[in-house]
Amino acid sequence: GINAEYGGEHIKESDYYSSTGEYKVDKDASKAMHNSLMYKMCYYRFGEIMTEQGKPTGYDRVRNQEIGNKDFELDVVEEAFTSEHWIVRIYKVKDLSNRGTV
Repeated sequence: GINAEYGGEHIKESDYYSSTGEYKVDKDASKAMHNSLMYKMCYYRFGEIMTEQGKPTGYDRVRNQEIGNKDFELDVVEEAFTSEHWIVRIYKVKDLSNRGTV
C-alpha cells in the first residue's frame, strides 16, 4: 500500500479515533490526533482565538467542539501566512538547524 511505500506502515487510522470510535478534536480526541502534524497545522494558535461569543477560545464552530490541545509549538514547520478568517494557512518547512529535537 501507499503507507508502506512512504515509510508510514506504523500509521494506523484507528489510532486517530476517540475512545468512542469517532474523529474528535476536543478533549476526547486521541493522543495520536492531538500530536499529529495535521492537527497542529490546522489548530496552531487557534486556542488563542475567540470564534463565537459565549464560547471558549479555540472553539471550532464547524465541528462544534472546543479544541483539546491548545498549547503546543511547531517543531518541523513554521507558520508563513494565515488569512484573516483562517481559511488559508501556509507553512514553511524549518531548516534542519531550527527544528526541535526529538
